[in-house]
Order: sequence, then C-alpha cells, then structure tokens
Amino acid sequence: MLSRSTVSIARAAATASPIASRAALLSSVRTYATGAETTTKPPVALYGLDGTYASSLYIASAKTSTLDTVDRSLKSLKQLLDKDPKLVSVISSPTLSATDKSALVTEIHKAVPAAASDKNFKNLLAVLADNNRLGLLGGIADKFAILMGAHRGEVEATITSAQPLDPKAISRLESAISKSKYIQQGQKLKVVNKVNPDVLGGLVVEVGDRTIDLSVSAKIAKLNKLLTDSL
Repeated sequence: MLSRSTVSIARAAATASPIASRAALLSSVRTYATGAETTTKPPVALYGLDGTYASSLYIASAKTSTLDTVDRSLKSLKQLLDKDPKLVSVISSPTLSATDKSALVTEIHKAVPAAASDKNFKNLLAVLADNNRLGLLGGIADKFAILMGAHRGEVEATITSAQPLDPKAISRLESAISKSKYIQQGQKLKVVNKVNPDVLGGLVVEVGDRTIDLSVSAKIAKLNKLLTDSL
C-alpha cells in the first residue's frame, strides 16, 4: 500500500517546504521524551539520533505497558521499508511538504494497523514528520529491536559469511557461542547470519560489542601488512 503512494508523493515533494533546523529537531527530541519520564530506563545505552528516539519510545512504551505492541509495529514497518527501496528514498527526502508528510503518516497507519491505536507510536511518527526525519524510521526500528532484545535477556550474535550458512552450520556455531564466555547464565542467544561476499571465506562473528574476525579477507590484509612492513 505504501509503495503505491510513493510516485505521487515524490511529485508533490518537488515544491516542498525547507528542512527544519537542527535546533528545532533537538527540541523535538526533548519534547518527545518529556512526559515519558519514569523510573524505567533503557536496558542498554544507544547512540545517534535514531538511538535517542528509540530510547525515548522505549521509556514511553514501558510506562504504558505497550512495549510488545510497539515492537510488532516497528518490525512490520521495517519489513515494508526493506522491501521497498523507493519508499525509503521518498521518506528520506528533505523537501517533503506538510501534505506529503501527512499522507505518508496516514499510509503508515494503514499499512501497520496496530500503529494507529498506540499513542506512543503515533507521537513518534508525528515528531519525525514535523522535523523531516521520517527517514530515521528504519534506524529507529533497528535500535528499538536492540532494546527489546536486551529487555528479554537476548544476546545477538551476528555471523557474517561469504555465502549463506546451512542450518546445521548455524546450529553448531550457536552451540559453541552459547558455551563461550560471551554468554552469561540466563541470557538467550539469538544468531543472525549475514552475507557479505567481501569476506571471501571464513567467518566474522560479532557478539555484543566483541568481534572475532576469522575471515579470509582479514588474513589477506594481515599478510599484506606483514609484506609491506618487511619491505
């Protein structure tokens, strides 16, 4: 549904209003967080503007016991954005008019029904639209997923390989990581396999803020450095 609106919205954006000032944007972040103050704190510290929005949304949603609802809405929206690169380009335009932004928010509500009934999600969309920052939605969804994972006691392990790993390989890696020092008692391991041909072979394993680079590309880089240093 969203993708059908992108062409007309893109045309309207040609005569759109100028982008909001950074001062106004930062003010909106503070305004969004106001009223969400509670003893609840995000389980992990996030950085960047999308992290600030995600943290404020988490606090507000925790206060109203709607964390799971907002989490589902953001995941649904992220799936739409991932499937439609053109839509991402349109909502990221700094020249969207007020009419364009209103239309986009309306379409988002239609595409993600649960979002329309949650005031915290609606407030987030309104603030982002007012400040020409709807393009942050994908990043906010990713950061909110990190918060929810930590909230549920999950630890995400990202395994990057040159080609997709088969289920047996992922299962073996999951078992090995679960028994490692990186996973504490009571934590739940969530394994995500990402594909990047640039690693050439081998694996790059990221658990929390730790990275174990066992890729062929890393070994080649080390070899090149040794050869260069010896010349």
